[in-house]
Amino acid sequence: MIPVAEFKQFTDQQPAFKVLKPWWDVLAEYITVAMLMIGVFGCTLQVTQDKIICLPNHVPSGTSFADVTCEDFTKKIINASETTESPTYQEMSGLRNNLDIQQYSFINQMCYETALHWYAKYFPYLVVIHTLIFMVCASFWFKFPGTSSKIEHFISILSKCFDSPWTTRAISEVSVENQDNASPAKRDRRRKSSAPSESLELNTTGGSIADKKVAESTPISLLDKKEGEQAKALFEKVKKFRLHVEKGDILYTMYIRQTILKVCKFLIITAYNAALVHNISFIVPCTVKMEDMTGYDHFCCNHTKAHLFSKLAICYICFLGVYGMTCLYTLYWLFHRPLKEYSFKYAREETGISDIPDVKNDFAFMLHLIDQYDSLYSKRFAVFLSEVSECKLTQLNLNHEWTVEKLRQKLQKNPHGRLELHLFMLPGLPDTIFELTEVESLKLELLKDVTFPTSVTQLVNLQELSLINCPVKLPFTGLLFLREQLKVMNVKFDEIKDIPLWTYNLRSLEELHISGVFSLEIGRAGTLESLRELKNLKTLELYSNISKLPPSVTDVASHLQKLIIHNDGTKLVTLNNLKKLFSVQEVKLINCSLERIPHAVFSLVNLQELDLKDNQLHSIEEILSFQHCRKLTCLKLWCNHITTIPDHIRKLKTLERLDLSHNNIEILPHQLFQCSKLRYLDLSNNNIRVIPIGMGALYNLQYFAISHNSLEALPEELFFCKKLKTLKAGYNKLHRLSQRVGNLTLLTTLELKGNQLDFLPQEIGTCRSLKRAGLEVESTIYESLPLEVREKLEEE
Repeated sequence: MIPVAEFKQFTDQQPAFKVLKPWWDVLAEYITVAMLMIGVFGCTLQVTQDKIICLPNHVPSGTSFADVTCEDFTKKIINASETTESPTYQEMSGLRNNLDIQQYSFINQMCYETALHWYAKYFPYLVVIHTLIFMVCASFWFKFPGTSSKIEHFISILSKCFDSPWTTRAISEVSVENQDNASPAKRDRRRKSSAPSESLELNTTGGSIADKKVAESTPISLLDKKEGEQAKALFEKVKKFRLHVEKGDILYTMYIRQTILKVCKFLIITAYNAALVHNISFIVPCTVKMEDMTGYDHFCCNHTKAHLFSKLAICYICFLGVYGMTCLYTLYWLFHRPLKEYSFKYAREETGISDIPDVKNDFAFMLHLIDQYDSLYSKRFAVFLSEVSECKLTQLNLNHEWTVEKLRQKLQKNPHGRLELHLFMLPGLPDTIFELTEVESLKLELLKDVTFPTSVTQLVNLQELSLINCPVKLPFTGLLFLREQLKVMNVKFDEIKDIPLWTYNLRSLEELHISGVFSLEIGRAGTLESLRELKNLKTLELYSNISKLPPSVTDVASHLQKLIIHNDGTKLVTLNNLKKLFSVQEVKLINCSLERIPHAVFSLVNLQELDLKDNQLHSIEEILSFQHCRKLTCLKLWCNHITTIPDHIRKLKTLERLDLSHNNIEILPHQLFQCSKLRYLDLSNNNIRVIPIGMGALYNLQYFAISHNSLEALPEELFFCKKLKTLKAGYNKLHRLSQRVGNLTLLTTLELKGNQLDFLPQEIGTCRSLKRAGLEVESTIYESLPLEVREKLEEE
């Protein structure tokens, strides 16, 4: 039984491998089993029974052995047994040869080795060897290291895809969607075509059509979290396997090679078996020079199994012929059809999943083999090649993971006081979001493949939407809702062109914040989509790299109140369109590499605030032109390179806030203090050594910052500004603080840290609004204050 064990070693593959065995391979496998049984049966007979029986051949004197053949001798023996007329054969009737049993055994063995043809002797063993070679050839690609790993991996994935609950769920969902999306006429035709079957079912089963409709409308069972994660892992495995297998064709090549090898071996074996089968003869003549030992040289031998072996050989050749036909058909199939390309056309039609991609090379070849076994396997496997199916699964997993309760825990107030939900780096948008009707601000950052469903209309309190590198598709119903609902829109993308176009159609929008650069193809001059639909836009903020103000900004000139441009160091050369924004009240041109105050700003008669932070301003002589901006109340020229303040700053009578911090100013003109309406003055981080006289004229001053300069003393006039609430004079060279600080009864913040003070005047205790938390000074200096003063400052 050793050959059977060897057979199992090559052919007993895992049951799952049967899907890669088409019908001709299965038929060939059964044929090899039959051929192997023939060989095993022959080998068993060869071992258990006598191989050959020989008798001396009595050749009459004067007659050569060639004249009296072994067949003639046999006939004479047979005739002698029937009649006794011939005296010659009467002597032979008793077979008196005077030979003992050992001599007969010796003769049998010698004639078997010398006279019997090798084909007749080894025919059963040849059958076993040939069959085993056929089996090795048929199973070689299942064992070869370069192919077996791919096959095992594919079979493993295939079985999991076939058994996955998501496979049935995906096909069912797409079928339902296709029915829902079908036109009314198609649905009517479908109902009419299904009517006969329904009535037939009613008549045969006794059920009702209503029951059938209820069954059809039953929702598909949901996947649990574990099943969803397993299906998600299958998608990743299929992607990686496809990427790996589609690169080569080793499986296809190996299958062709082993098939060609089987055909060649079939031709060789058939040829030599057909040529040698006649050598299996029942009567075998034998000539052995043993007259001294036995007294005879010629023997007539009987090959006892010749008759059976000849029949087995004929059966073997017949099976071999059928086996060869399967091999030839396999070659025809391999070269007649394009097996290195596989189309899922029919799978797309049957499942309704239209985005299943076609595959090639080894991936395609294995799918062709599977189709020969059962096309249902490839149909169900195709579900895991579809991006639509993967998106649906991702959505389902998201809904499982991000429940309404979990999302509600992430709600928090944003800086604008709105209740905000911030989602970061999710693979999609959970449907459960739209059940949080209390959400006022929705922030989506780095989400993939987001599409707002029609259920977005449930967010009745939504006012603010932020998209940070998160492209969103919006159906028409959702667009109609957001057009009326959204007040604030924040969009941030790597490039301006990636911003969803529906953003420019939100007509109820009041604030639009855009961040992104213009690609080199468009140029740094850049352009925005038309803003004409934004009828209520009041604030436009642009983080970009423009060199001139986009022309589309003038589309909102009649109602735009606030324009902010962050230019990331790119020089803003042309601002002519700024003149047309006659309604604008606040302009911020930040980090635009401006060397002078743009003249276009002076034409804005409604301008109330101008911020030119982080530019390259060295001189501000043009400040005189601001007297035409009669409503200007706030001017921020901070973080520049300004060295002097022109005397005609006194002309800005309406100015209430002035920020000149982080510049290179050394001298302050006393005309600055003629801007009597100033409530906020920031001169910190400059090189100022002295504050000139006249500061007492700023009787409205509430905030004064002079920290990080080189002051040695604060002017006494400062302490006549009795409305002062914040005084920041830290990091200077102050030696003392005037006792008149007690006049500042409204003072809440006093910064003195980083000076050369030795003590604080005890009059500081008369600043009723000043507390310890608002006093920034070294602890040693603070400890120098009397105990009662400290207790007063530390009172809550």
